[in-house]
Amino acid sequence: MMKYHIFCTLLMSSACLLNTQIANAAVPVAQPTSVLYNRTITEKGNYQELVMEGVNAQFTEMGLRIAGNGGVVKLNHYYALAERLVRYHVRFSGDCRAVFQSDKRDFKAYVDIANKRIAIGTDPITEKAVSFLDASHDYIVEVHRDYQTSKIKIIDLYSGYSEEVSATMDGTGGVGSGAVGTGFFVGRQYDYYCFGLEVGSEMLVKQICVLAKEADLTLLIYGDSITEPEGYFPTVDFPKSWPQLIMQNMTGTAISSGRGGTTIKELIERIKNELPFIKAKYVMVTIGTNGGNTKENLSELVEYILSQGSIPILNNIPSNESGTQIPINAIIESVRQKYGIKGCKFDLATSLDHDGQEVDKTTMYFEDYDWGKIYHHPNVKGSLQMYTRTLVDIPEIYE
Repeated sequence: MMKYHIFCTLLMSSACLLNTQIANAAVPVAQPTSVLYNRTITEKGNYQELVMEGVNAQFTEMGLRIAGNGGVVKLNHYYALAERLVRYHVRFSGDCRAVFQSDKRDFKAYVDIANKRIAIGTDPITEKAVSFLDASHDYIVEVHRDYQTSKIKIIDLYSGYSEEVSATMDGTGGVGSGAVGTGFFVGRQYDYYCFGLEVGSEMLVKQICVLAKEADLTLLIYGDSITEPEGYFPTVDFPKSWPQLIMQNMTGTAISSGRGGTTIKELIERIKNELPFIKAKYVMVTIGTNGGNTKENLSELVEYILSQGSIPILNNIPSNESGTQIPINAIIESVRQKYGIKGCKFDLATSLDHDGQEVDKTTMYFEDYDWGKIYHHPNVKGSLQMYTRTLVDIPEIYE
């Protein structure tokens, strides 16, 4: 247990309150802010973004009261930033075990007042005793994501004490016979923040604030699992993944926002909850490995990025075992030509003879599934070659 400086806590909470109108504005903010969302909950507010999913809850003068076990409340704002946190102002009943999770349930964190513990639902569980928990006090509960690492932190607003516990994702590299390690699963807090009451009488949620860890960026990197090595890279090699190599060699600040399994449809949805607030000089996009690209939706994405005052960078997707990168990259190139924008040719960096045609399997993790054998997630070698290609195609991001 460690003493937390109460003044800092109150100052951070005040910063959220001061930015409420900015963060909930229907139009882009004029200046960068780390506050992506902030609401103080009362009985009289209109909270259409708080969706009740099988949960017994009601809005009261003091906040959102959850009195039934099971179900969750979902904040219907889609996020994938790899450096972010959600902060809840909460009061718990003495018999309460509350859960703070992603809507895909890949990540769960717990505050257990009855047993005086906080935990992350890994296997085995990652937990810590918290002796100062007291049902008569208000608390700040923070759930952090920093790339492969997730953390839950609880702060007592009456005593100033705080405690935290964290867990770090360890990817297996490939899959099946292609795995390079056993891995350790933590989750990446996919898509939407949710909270609820697993055990106990009630919890009262008074305020919710979502923050990015950085704002006024030089570069914001968007994509699917190709841009989210957090999910498959072994922890020991994670600094050698291509997004991390780019960020390590920049003079400015950068964040990635990759989400595995998605297409441009989901990317367009989430960029509207992130880019207008934190702002970025350059927005780099690598999308299309999962299909879904058309000239029309790529043009929509480019025009949206331009409307936010950012410079779009539209990359070719890497080569893969099926050769689908060839027609996809032809569409991407046509959109680059249409808008006169740049992009990095990741297909050349990951193909035999560097011609963008046949995948160089030595640049990819081998994923051996019962339904097929694939090579389309860059490994350490592929990441280095992709990073090196950025020095040729888009050197301006390093200026």
